[in-house]
Amino acid sequence: MSITLQVGTRLGLILLVISSVCAAAPPAETRYRIATPDRDGIGKFYMGRQISHVMGHQGASWLERGSRRSEERTDLLIASLPLEPDFIVADIGAGTGYFSFPVATRVPQGRVLAVDIQPEMLAMISSRMVQSGTTNVEPVLGGVESPNLAINSIDLAFIVDAYHEFSHPFEMGQGLFDALKPGGQLVLVEYRGEDASVPIKRLHKMTAQQAGKEMRALGFTGPDVLDVLPQQHILIFTKPGE
Repeated sequence: MSITLQVGTRLGLILLVISSVCAAAPPAETRYRIATPDRDGIGKFYMGRQISHVMGHQGASWLERGSRRSEERTDLLIASLPLEPDFIVADIGAGTGYFSFPVATRVPQGRVLAVDIQPEMLAMISSRMVQSGTTNVEPVLGGVESPNLAINSIDLAFIVDAYHEFSHPFEMGQGLFDALKPGGQLVLVEYRGEDASVPIKRLHKMTAQQAGKEMRALGFTGPDVLDVLPQQHILIFTKPGE
């Protein structure tokens, strides 16, 4: 009898978790709202947040600006990622590979999958691989609704200043949830929307509360918040383990 009770209790808890996740996730037919866009937005809203315009490959020089390390303390960001030497890591919205290559040195027995939807960015990464002799970075062409990563294939994914631009955040988030191994982590780095002194346009910032609402709707737990950077949150979400 005790075994039956334990199984029933466990099943009930599982169903409760599934039910709460489904209740939090917006249904497909009402997932997005279309309205008049702000100057920096696309007029598409998700869970109360307007999605911002995408920065194209024409802005590559801004990503590689010499002052970025001191302004954003990108060295602290890279050091703060919870990595192991053999991790398979996905850099989502990799751009020029600004983070992909230094992160690759932290996973010498692993790989960094540099995912971007712009072939021009991936061409820059491929060229940089040849120039640097890096062998554990792999360019991956993603889509607007999918990172194009295999299920349960990565240990950690990170997105730096790009999630707020995703035109299909629910679908992309779902794809990342599926791609992460049980217990894997998703790290969002976003300019702090709570801080008016951060000199970034409003739609290019996010609050920890908003990010948490969107990620928990996908089934993630968290976030663990690291405020070690001058202008950005490091928000760590976890896919529940088996």
